[in-house]
Amino acid sequence: MKVINKLALIDGRNLYYAFKAGAGKIIDHQTEINKLNVFPVSDHDTGTNLASTIRSILENWLPDRSYKISVNAMAEAAMYGARGNSGIIFAQFLYGVSAETTNTGKISIAEFAQSLKSSIKYMYEAMSNPVEGTMLSVIRDWADYIYENRHATDFKQLLIESLETAKKSLENTKNQLQVLATNNVVDAGGKGFVLFVEGIIELLKTNNVRSLSNYSASAIQLDELHEHDDEVITHRYCTEALIKNCHADKTHIANILNQFGNSIVVAGSDKLRRIHVHTNTPAELFQKLKNVGTLSFQKAEDMVRQHDAAYNRKWNIALLTDSTCDLTDELIDKYQIQMLPIGIQFGESMYLDNITLKSETFFEMFGKETKNPSTTQINQKAFENVYSHLASHYDAIIAVHISDQLSGTCGNSAKAAQKISAEFNKPITVINSKSLSGMLGLVLVDIAKNIEFGLPYEKIIELAQQRIQKSRIYVSVKTLKYMVRGGRVSPLKGFIAKLLNLKPIISVDENGKAINYDKTFSQRANLKKIMSHVKEFSKNGEIEEYIITHAANPKGVAFIKTKLVELTGKEPLLVTNISPAIGINAGLGAVSVSVTLK
Repeated sequence: MKVINKLALIDGRNLYYAFKAGAGKIIDHQTEINKLNVFPVSDHDTGTNLASTIRSILENWLPDRSYKISVNAMAEAAMYGARGNSGIIFAQFLYGVSAETTNTGKISIAEFAQSLKSSIKYMYEAMSNPVEGTMLSVIRDWADYIYENRHATDFKQLLIESLETAKKSLENTKNQLQVLATNNVVDAGGKGFVLFVEGIIELLKTNNVRSLSNYSASAIQLDELHEHDDEVITHRYCTEALIKNCHADKTHIANILNQFGNSIVVAGSDKLRRIHVHTNTPAELFQKLKNVGTLSFQKAEDMVRQHDAAYNRKWNIALLTDSTCDLTDELIDKYQIQMLPIGIQFGESMYLDNITLKSETFFEMFGKETKNPSTTQINQKAFENVYSHLASHYDAIIAVHISDQLSGTCGNSAKAAQKISAEFNKPITVINSKSLSGMLGLVLVDIAKNIEFGLPYEKIIELAQQRIQKSRIYVSVKTLKYMVRGGRVSPLKGFIAKLLNLKPIISVDENGKAINYDKTFSQRANLKKIMSHVKEFSKNGEIEEYIITHAANPKGVAFIKTKLVELTGKEPLLVTNISPAIGINAGLGAVSVSVTLK
């Protein structure tokens, strides 16, 4: 193909538009990439991770006319936003290109080719165990072709001709990695990179910059792949961290990660390190890493649930919530509920609610602290990531969250849902539960049962809203000192309550706002008062289910459970600890009762 308007030099603007074109191709085809993902674990999220990495780069990259300034900004944005094994490898590749680029406003083909060639070592050095037949091989073969033809006179023609090499390298991954040959698929990360190059070439051929923002993430249907239902995932959590101002070298960090799992990547520089590892014990890992620098970001995704979403879906509607739902792992697994954790800042350390910090450990730590920990809402980006993955495998998604009067989590989920729903053209409904803890759990279980029963999507949404109206939560707070420490109650009110020995009962109103529902002068009286409120509420209908949660108060649980069994003639759906995110404000000794009517 003959190309007119030769391009011998490129600047920062050319780089930005080329990257955006490649990015759009990955975002549009993330479902296809997900379906190919069988290595290193068949959790089918490579497309989601690459798309998330790409989005983050575009959202945080401030391009410049200067090529050097722009490529540096691109690499830094990539390191901050990298996600998953493939995303971090891609980010490390971009970091290498940046590091190997001289300070220049425009770059020639020869200089560009040299930077690509030199960047390959950065990827391989970041991997604890580099494996051929992966994204590494495809990027290396493509970069070698560019370098071998570095004396070309036109960027456009060179890039167009390089695609054939990238495609051959991708096809060859089947011959390099046995698991790919067994499943008759190419490497998912390598496919993502080839699509990236294809996107750039399409821009070069059309020169239509205005079309670059029109991403659709169309759900491409592929032939069914070899089933992996019998695969044993030995390390459950895909765990990542971003370490700023790292004062331990790359080898030391890699040695630490090797103690905890596999699939290890250590990318970036001492200024900004990005790590990736598959492990069963993310909490212990983060404790080990907290002394090597500032842990500004953590992630621990459950690959077992991701695998189930790809291969063992019970239904075609996905159900998502946050960690304040206070359901047991058994119920969450039974109904395949996806759960994102609230963040908890405890002293200098950051934790993930009920993942890297369990309730038992939290309350033990909590009782010794004089300064309250704090929570951080789940951000929009985290929701975009999980929605992208779920939309790749499900026909529709329902999310139910803690009241929007108590956290911005529900609002962030709604924004992400709107964005990803448009990309995938699939329905995503976000429901404000107007509650938390056990009441949120009851609403979730009811929705899960309706999904299991096979009700239509819209009917499930309608019944969920009715279920919220039929449910109540009552929380017996043993002391207000934790609410005072957390800023929920003024010191003056806390002092008066302590002076009078007042024990409040907290509930939520019809809008989901926390209210002081009642009060007594002892917790035993509080629990009796809660029983009277439950009896009054049950006049509106028979109690169908109830949940008891508590913050290290088994005696209070025993008392209230006996009374509720007498009233209802049935055992609770579950008795469990309050999640750390809720316990921060409810405080030690709290007991809550959540009920729902038929």
